[in-house]
Amino acid sequence: QVQLAQSGGGSVQAGGSLSLSCSISGDTSIDTCIGWFRQAPGKEREEVAAIALDIGGTYYADSALGRFTISQDNAKNTVFLQMNSLKPEDTAMYYCAAGAATWRSCLSSLSSGAEAWGQGTQVTVSL
Repeated sequence: QVQLAQSGGGSVQAGGSLSLSCSISGDTSIDTCIGWFRQAPGKEREEVAAIALDIGGTYYADSALGRFTISQDNAKNTVFLQMNSLKPEDTAMYYCAAGAATWRSCLSSLSSGAEAWGQGTQVTVSL
């Protein structure tokens, strides 16, 4: 079973940058993918980005494209989300999740049923 532990986040002014980390432990498989999601108060959970651990393929939601970068370390046990040009509307609790899927279908698959979720980390962007 996979376990996820998040770190990073915090508060920043609009236009700034923050980085999130998702440390992976336990048994991953060749088709394990990691997705990042976020949820703001009173809003539904939103997909952000995903990466397939085996081949490194990535996928971004429109809101993240061009501003956020998802990556992994060489050992494939930590996934990062680098967030640049942050906007107030990026303010939310961010979660990483793990499951078995391709990079293309990762976010939709994890939304339906992830194997594991991180504990969440707050990102606050002020004007």
